[in-house]
Amino acid sequence: MIHGKRIVVVLPAYNAARTLRQTYEELPHEIVDHVILVDDASQDETTALARQLGITTFVHPSNLGYGGNQKTCYREALRYGADVVIMVHPDYQYTPALVTAMASMVAKGIYDTVLGSRMLGKSALTGGMPRYKYVANRFLTLIENIVLSRKLSEYHTGYRAFSRAVLESLPLEENSNDFVFDNEMLAQIVAFGFQIGEVSCPTRYFGEASSISFPRAVRYGMGVLGVCAKYRLHRWGIARFPIFEPGGRKLALAAAPVPSRASADSSRGG
Repeated sequence: MIHGKRIVVVLPAYNAARTLRQTYEELPHEIVDHVILVDDASQDETTALARQLGITTFVHPSNLGYGGNQKTCYREALRYGADVVIMVHPDYQYTPALVTAMASMVAKGIYDTVLGSRMLGKSALTGGMPRYKYVANRFLTLIENIVLSRKLSEYHTGYRAFSRAVLESLPLEENSNDFVFDNEMLAQIVAFGFQIGEVSCPTRYFGEASSISFPRAVRYGMGVLGVCAKYRLHRWGIARFPIFEPGGRKLALAAAPVPSRASADSSRGG
């Protein structure tokens, strides 16, 4: 715990067997109360390795997508009593060493959400980020800062920490199951009045690290612009969108008690 708050790390996984052990072992287990992995129908040994490592594991019988994986991650983290939830990609692209700092900022009430930014400092390009992705990241971030009236260095990092209040308040079930989920979530956080902080995060691009293809990256970029348009139209009162409505569908927490580790390790859907 930190500051009396229960810390849960969630690992949204897809074919992460080659990097999972290193990611898990470098987590600061002295402050992390629980680790949850959600396997989005991997084709490798991700689930077997996670169970071998003693990680509470949930398995989607079919691939739901990156956003769908996160929904299960956050739902199960809340069921396990999390006060602070940190999403760490198990592909080892982001260093687990920042979990303590990010969790502390949320646990102590400094921010409601903390992002591990690859754009603070010079780590993105030196860490191997393709130049076209760097340029696209900077361009989309500029647009989002203008639309959302914020001044963040990056909206596209997958390294994030959230308070329980954020995850319980946002209508996350209204969001996409694809990669644009991340941007929808940040736009929701702004719309609902939560505060966002950042820490500088070195990144690593290598063969085992996950990366979307160029066509999917283009589709993602168009999706981000679509989120910006929806946010502004909603704010202006021209149109209403469920992702920004307080009455939108929130994560449905089952009434059943939190499953034991043994029962959690069976295959189940999100």
